[in-house]
Amino acid sequence: MPALGADMESGTLVEWLVKPGDEVVPGSIVAVVETQKGAIEVETFNKGRIIDILVPIGEKVPVGTALAHIDDGKGAAAAPSAAPPAAPVAVSEPAPVLHPAIQPPSAPPSARAPSTGRVKASPVARRRAAALGIELSRVIGTGFHGSVRLADVEGFKPAEAPRAARGKIDAAEMRKAIAAAMSRAKREIPHYYLSDALDMSRALAWLENFNAKQEPAGRLLPAVLFLKASALALRQAPQLNGTFVDGAFVPGEGIHIGWAVSLRGGGLIAPAIRDVDRKPLVELMAAMRDVVSRARSGGLRSSELSSATITITSLGDRGAEAVHGIIYPPQVAIVGFGRIAPRPWAVDGRVEVRQVVTATLAADHRVTDGHTGGLFLEALRNIVREPEAL
Repeated sequence: MPALGADMESGTLVEWLVKPGDEVVPGSIVAVVETQKGAIEVETFNKGRIIDILVPIGEKVPVGTALAHIDDGKGAAAAPSAAPPAAPVAVSEPAPVLHPAIQPPSAPPSARAPSTGRVKASPVARRRAAALGIELSRVIGTGFHGSVRLADVEGFKPAEAPRAARGKIDAAEMRKAIAAAMSRAKREIPHYYLSDALDMSRALAWLENFNAKQEPAGRLLPAVLFLKASALALRQAPQLNGTFVDGAFVPGEGIHIGWAVSLRGGGLIAPAIRDVDRKPLVELMAAMRDVVSRARSGGLRSSELSSATITITSLGDRGAEAVHGIIYPPQVAIVGFGRIAPRPWAVDGRVEVRQVVTATLAADHRVTDGHTGGLFLEALRNIVREPEAL
């Protein structure tokens, strides 16, 4: 069970997308787990063949529990996540109801998905299932110890197959998880805060001119300028891009920015957009729309919730003047952008009205100090003055 952020302690396995004997490669989606953030697709980072399934559908297990074993062809078995193999341990508290039940309440113990190896079935049932193209793992067995009989195969209906119903997120459970993670962050991370006002007039004029030449689908939002400018500024302040693990700073292998998404019905999630500094604006805009859409409808991958090296939160044109974020551990910084609004601005000894946004930085004093943070904001200020370079 992968750790999908500091606010996750356990997850419920709601769907297996592989079975014993299947071949997988790094990036293969092997399962779906339900967390306070909704249904998340779990990827494997290993190449090999699935040996057995260790956690049945409907089981809630702690982070770090091995879900399945993979044979890498070298005589070794590996769990699909980075966690070491361990026997599943049930969590004492009941799982939050985030979707319709996977199994009907009256289903006998034998109706649960098999936890390991080959499905128990009579030879005739096995042959009939093969002839009909039915996966035995989808059939509820009514024989001895849950063995699948011929009658079970003959009476199988696809609608009976246990599938993950990715329903509404439990906003109350998500709020509890967010509160727990942020309380821990404020308690354990020595924050310092900086802010700066950025003149966005030139950037917005460039954006308007660019969008006038584009079809609606190819137009850019101001938020994508914040995203790209922040990534380029991080090149000049790399100490803000990474994680604090086991008492030491671990630099990010790339600039993977967690973009904070406000969910309908309440809650917040920050999936990562990878290699932001290297993406052109049009590609970056498409990536942003994609993660926002999947964050709100379901379908995020585990890597998108565990690979961010810094987080950005932007309040948009209906937000407040400024936002002062709380660092999301194990990251070491969070950047915030408030509402772009007209303000009086000194230009060459005279006062003009300019479009201005307040940028804020919260950073971890165990890793950096105000000097580094100031260099980042200075770089950010200079970059938005040159929108053509983005």
